[in-house]
Amino acid sequence: MHTVIIGVGGVGGYFGGKIANSDQKVSMIARGNHLEAILQNGLQVKSIDGDFVTRPFLVTDDIHKVEKADLILICTKSWQVQDAAELIKPILKDDTVVIPVQNGADNAEKVCSVVDEKHVLGGLCKIYSKIESPGVISHFGHTPEVIFGELDKSRSDRLQSVKAVFDKAGFKNKISEDIRVDIWSKFMFIATVSGLGALTRATIGEMYEHPELNKMLRATATEIYKIAIAKGIEMPSAIVDGIMTFIGKQPFTATASTQRDIMEGRPSELDNFNGFIVKEGKKLGLDTPINGFIYSCLQPMEAKARLKP
Repeated sequence: MHTVIIGVGGVGGYFGGKIANSDQKVSMIARGNHLEAILQNGLQVKSIDGDFVTRPFLVTDDIHKVEKADLILICTKSWQVQDAAELIKPILKDDTVVIPVQNGADNAEKVCSVVDEKHVLGGLCKIYSKIESPGVISHFGHTPEVIFGELDKSRSDRLQSVKAVFDKAGFKNKISEDIRVDIWSKFMFIATVSGLGALTRATIGEMYEHPELNKMLRATATEIYKIAIAKGIEMPSAIVDGIMTFIGKQPFTATASTQRDIMEGRPSELDNFNGFIVKEGKKLGLDTPINGFIYSCLQPMEAKARLKP
């Protein structure tokens, strides 16, 4: 199996690095100083589960140098998914499997809008990780996991082929019974803590323990739940309680990557998180006042970040 990683950040660098480090054929699309550092020193992964250095089969910024792929993991930010889907067209075979694993509720749909939906599985990952410096990935929290599945909930043979790649790489992974529910459950968590965290500059633990912010977390998640139900996602009725419990179990000092991006003046996934819920609410005729407040307060910062060269 030839696996291609699009985006070698905290997610792609960790999971792609694990696959490469298990003597499987991996090509990576990276750029700039990050690319140069990997070419010179290998991909270095610093992990709470053990550090390693790996040299993938190919690391390049030119998709035309990449051989046809059996499996493609799109690990970019959510606003870059459609561009990534355009990028991979030259390396698709008839049976290539494509899995977007970044945060967001509609990434599979974005990929399907660009390439034939027969290629696409739904996916998500769970990990706290980031680029520490060029060529160096830091995994600093959560047991890394990839969850994936057919968008129509079928149990295809290709799911087992993908699982074999992940199993050999040695990271936790699971075939989902309903990947849309799993995607929206992860989205509910990350969108809930990201925007409010950026707005308050507080850690997940600080927000959870603050009585009023705890209420706002719950209200944000509840709005997301109502949107999901209106879109036909079969979310469990107790999911909001479950998400709040999950938030309470996170490391006290943890912050989400979107929060860190906003606080550091970088373009973020704000439009794809709270902004997405606001837009879907307008389409569906549902009020989303808490998500709307968070989005409106942060949108000027987001716009300014995107004007930077």
